[in-house]
Order: sequence, then structure tokens, then C-alpha cells
Amino acid sequence: MTKLSVNINKIATLRNARGGNNPDVVCAALDIERFGAHGITVHPRPDERHIRYADVRALARVLSTEFNIEGYPDERFCQLVEEVRPAQVTLVPDAPGQLTSNHGWDTREHQSQLTDIVARFHESGIRTSIFIDATPDAAEHAAHTGTDRVELYTEPYASCYPQSPDAAVRPFVETAHVCKRLGLGLNAGHDLSLENLAYFARAIPFLDEVSIGHALICDALYLGLEETVRRYKNCVA
Repeated sequence: MTKLSVNINKIATLRNARGGNNPDVVCAALDIERFGAHGITVHPRPDERHIRYADVRALARVLSTEFNIEGYPDERFCQLVEEVRPAQVTLVPDAPGQLTSNHGWDTREHQSQLTDIVARFHESGIRTSIFIDATPDAAEHAAHTGTDRVELYTEPYASCYPQSPDAAVRPFVETAHVCKRLGLGLNAGHDLSLENLAYFARAIPFLDEVSIGHALICDALYLGLEETVRRYKNCVA
């Protein structure tokens, strides 16, 4: 079964716009769990413009589903992950001021760095995933790091999906089969939505997890959070 992990960064963005604690990020995460999501994802950035490091610590104390922390593995981030020990850490190559993730790691160029980081998190018993573009070469070199999983960067799929779903998903299916052959677990995320998620999940039936935030929170403005979580779960059922 493909699991749905809900990225709650946008809930924190709304809270931070006015100060205070409305909406309450922790309460929202607990509600999302109660509505049936299989996990919660956060991506704390160095400027803490949405999820704050304090949020990560607070969430770690109360979540009952899988907790996934995404981020660039600088020393501050690594220490946070080692402190809270989530189920999974996802390594992304974002620069400090980057608006959002827009590419995967060059796993050939950064193989030594990633190998060291993966080993460090494995010492704490934390499952690792590396954010990659959907190419067999990126998957091959990711496997050499010892990572448990990779997460496919799916914005190119989402962009091409309206014109040709089959063409859009083809490189992802190819890379997914390479990952399966290499023994890598497989996650996916970025710009997946109610429009394109079901097709993607059907094309890759051994997909472990999808992480969805922006589109899901936008849909929740119209559908309500509980109904939105239900619909996204149905897409991957």
C-alpha cells in the first residue's frame, strides 16, 4: 500500500503570517493523523519561514504516525534530526534561501557527502531517503550511498501530465524499476495533486509513499481538511 504523508509547511506559513499560534500546527497535524493520513512531513528551512525548529520538537513528542523530516543536511539540521529521531529523514539539495525544491541531488557528484550523512543517520536508527530526479543514473549513484529509499522529484511529471499522462510518467516508471532492482524503497513528491496522483500511483504500484503539501492544503480550503485527506488517500489506495 502506498502511504500518504501530509506536508504541513503551508499551515505553518499561514500561522506565521499573523504571529501567534493560529492555526495551531501541532493540532492540525494531530487532526490530519485522525483523518487517516499515514504520516506527517515537515521541511524546516534555515530561516524558519514556515516550520520552525521548535515545531519539529513539539511534533515529535505527540505524533503517532510516521514522522518525515526533509531538509538540506547542514550541521544544524543534522543535529535536529538526531535529537528528535523521526521515522525518516529526506535529504534535499536546496540552497538556504531557495523558495521551494526544484531539482534532485546530483548523486554522482555528491556521493561521498551523501554516504557520510546516510551513515550518520543510520547510527541513530533513522531511515534515510534521498531526493532525486527521475533518471536511472541518479538512482544508481544514490544506491551506492547506502540510503534506504529515494524520493522522486515529480514536478516534471505534474507539468507534462495535462498534455500526455503516458509520456509524463514514462521516465518515472523507468527509474522506479531501476530502484526496485537496486533494492531501494521508493517515495515521490512535489506538485502531486488530486488531478494527477491516482494515475501516477497506478503506474508505479510498488510506490512506498507520497508526500503532498501545497496542493492538499489548497484543496482543503474548498473541501475541508478531513474530506481532502480522504480523497488523497483514495488516490493511492
